Amino acid sequence: MLYSECWFKNYFNFFLTLFALVNPIGMIPIFIGMTGLHSVKERNKINTISNFSAAIILIISLLVGKIVLIFFGISIESFRIAGGLLIITVAVSMINGSLMDGLLKKKNKHTAFYKKENISIVPLSMPLIAGPGAISSTIIWSAHHNDWMNTIGCSIVILIFSLVCWILFQLAPYFIRLLGSTGINILTRIMGLLLMSLGIEFIITSCTAIFYKIL
Repeated sequence: MLYSECWFKNYFNFFLTLFALVNPIGMIPIFIGMTGLHSVKERNKINTISNFSAAIILIISLLVGKIVLIFFGISIESFRIAGGLLIITVAVSMINGSLMDGLLKKKNKHTAFYKKENISIVPLSMPLIAGPGAISSTIIWSAHHNDWMNTIGCSIVILIFSLVCWILFQLAPYFIRLLGSTGINILTRIMGLLLMSLGIEFIITSCTAIFYKIL
């Protein structure tokens, strides 16, 4: 019983990590902005393709993450520290609002591109959904929990997370009307604080492990 509760807690934490890193609620204005020139049918298709592609990218990262680290001779502690620094950088940009402002400016600068090209894979699927932070976190998780049962469990979590993102993007117009830009900005900053704590925790855990190895 305790064992199953422990694994459920781990999987739930993995889901929360992905949710905080990707911040799909904060991405709703970006999604609406990028798909504003498309019909409802086209927007739904873009939503489905982008989240399905992001799930595939994250599952591949889960499966081959540890192999990549071994191939390049990178220790999990070093990768966790790098991932923690990356997460903190993203968190700071979320807290001060520069992340969303930068994405919106980029979208406005390339409006013609969004009129003509399919945006499902780039930039929605990658790097907005399956971005460096989410991929790094997935690789770190795979390196620490690499048995086949955990791989299946984490793959299911990734699929559930992608489904949640798909639902949120489907409901994007309603969220815009309900929360407004102020509400979404507040949620984005709360996610940023959670992310910063997570990044610091990654660094502390890795430094502690390195310290004990030295001793």
